[in-house]
Amino acid sequence: MNSTPHPKPDRFLGLRISPLTRRRLRNFRGNRRGFWSLWVFLGLFLFSLGAEFIANDKPVLIVYDGAIYTPIFKAYPETTFGGSFKTEADYRDPFVAGMIGAHGWMIWPPVRYNHRTVAWDLPNPAPSRPDAEHWLGTDDQARDVSARLIYGFRISILFGLTLTLFSSLVGVTAGAVQGYFGGWIDLLFQRFMEVWSGLPVLFLLIILASVVEPNFWWLLGIMLMFSWMSLVGVVRAEFLRVRNFDYVRAARALGVSDFVIMFRHALPNAMVATLTFLPFVLSGSITTLTALDFIGFGLPPGSASLGELLAQGKANLQAPWLGLTGFFTIALMLSLLVFIGEAVRDAFDPRKLFAGETPQAEHAAETLTLSEGGKA
Repeated sequence: MNSTPHPKPDRFLGLRISPLTRRRLRNFRGNRRGFWSLWVFLGLFLFSLGAEFIANDKPVLIVYDGAIYTPIFKAYPETTFGGSFKTEADYRDPFVAGMIGAHGWMIWPPVRYNHRTVAWDLPNPAPSRPDAEHWLGTDDQARDVSARLIYGFRISILFGLTLTLFSSLVGVTAGAVQGYFGGWIDLLFQRFMEVWSGLPVLFLLIILASVVEPNFWWLLGIMLMFSWMSLVGVVRAEFLRVRNFDYVRAARALGVSDFVIMFRHALPNAMVATLTFLPFVLSGSITTLTALDFIGFGLPPGSASLGELLAQGKANLQAPWLGLTGFFTIALMLSLLVFIGEAVRDAFDPRKLFAGETPQAEHAAETLTLSEGGKA
């Protein structure tokens, strides 16, 4: 008797890797543009996480009279280095720099400015052109553009990732409840979403910005109130389909709780379609923050922001390096995320997932997928 054996899953770094997962990884790597975009994006993000070591107005390391100091992590008074004031040392002050140079040495970051540092010794009025000191020039407040770009890139990615994470948690939970129970719960929830999505988000932000000073977490909470709806429809449709599968009915008959069925049995199958949307949700979150900063209702004034950099370029057309820097950075970031999203879509596309397989092998793979998603 001939039978199609189930291929045994492998293990990678202690994790169980099924044949279907290997196919998805293979399809993801097959999209070369998306695969390399992921590595470029991760490299840029990791690079921005160390912004304090790349662009800062404080040395990374100071050796003074045999003692080691790390100004990036701790503030030292000027008296520590032979000065007269007990306030924090200004390491760009020629007097302080001379005292340290006479008794030791210090290591500076590649860019000797952070996103708030004002350059008082510019050769030309701000905004000044790019030169050896300011690689991308300065803005109209004499702040180094390259430093603000690095810090702005980091806060944009962190905001987008945080908003995507919380939006996914809320959206997936709402869609799961709505699709699993159906009936009146589904009907009432749909009517609520129609009303909620019709609220003018921009006007609401403008009104609240006039009452409360916006900050990172305030903006995150406001945007979370509306961004979670982007995933509800996808998860709801998947749960409406999955809830009629045999393993779900069997679990109900055995008395398994609805919570366990929803999040342990049905959710793995629903997440397949959800994961393909996450890169696009991330790009939308970053675009939203950029747009709010551009019109002046985003992060507090003075914060490093790509939207604020675009606004600077609009207000200073005689300094094209401001607008071009912001434009190309945002274009690169969003292009990478779109390419990654396309690769994720290819990884979960059934037409590419089972390309070239016999009907028996395709049926066996699908059966294995459902058994993995529905097993206790």
